[in-house]
Amino acid sequence: MNIQGNNESSIENIIGNILCNNNLTISTAESCTGGLVAAKLISYVGISSSFLEGAVTYSNEAKIKRLGVKKDTLEKYGAVSEETAREMAEGIAKESSSNASIATTGIAGPGGGTKEKPVGLVYIAVHLNGKTKVDKCNFDGNRNEIRNLATNYAINMMIKELKDNNYR
Repeated sequence: MNIQGNNESSIENIIGNILCNNNLTISTAESCTGGLVAAKLISYVGISSSFLEGAVTYSNEAKIKRLGVKKDTLEKYGAVSEETAREMAEGIAKESSSNASIATTGIAGPGGGTKEKPVGLVYIAVHLNGKTKVDKCNFDGNRNEIRNLATNYAINMMIKELKDNNYR
């Protein structure tokens, strides 16, 4: 069976075009999305000129060792926090020497949530040319739905940031 798609307006194609056309590089640091952001990025044909690497840093130890997240940050704010997402995005950008990065950290469920940090809470950070923005998101759904919603949100957040910085 031969199946082909021609969806030039998919988020993978939009971000891939912007990154490649502007000679920008990108890397990812993921926790709750487990590599889905990287997988979506690399589905764009030609992304190898822009995508440098993706790290799935699920444990706190991996966040510290691989991304340089401060132990104090994790102890004070937790793995699921604005501060940790920011350090993840900045850490992978620094380690890979990329212009841009995306980081995700959250609680996809079904367990692990608390009143203060419920299932569906995800912090998404985008880093571009030395500046980092973090969004706090609350997604509804099962584990896979939350992971997919977070992935799409993260890529759309980066597309917006790229466009806001006059990358087309």
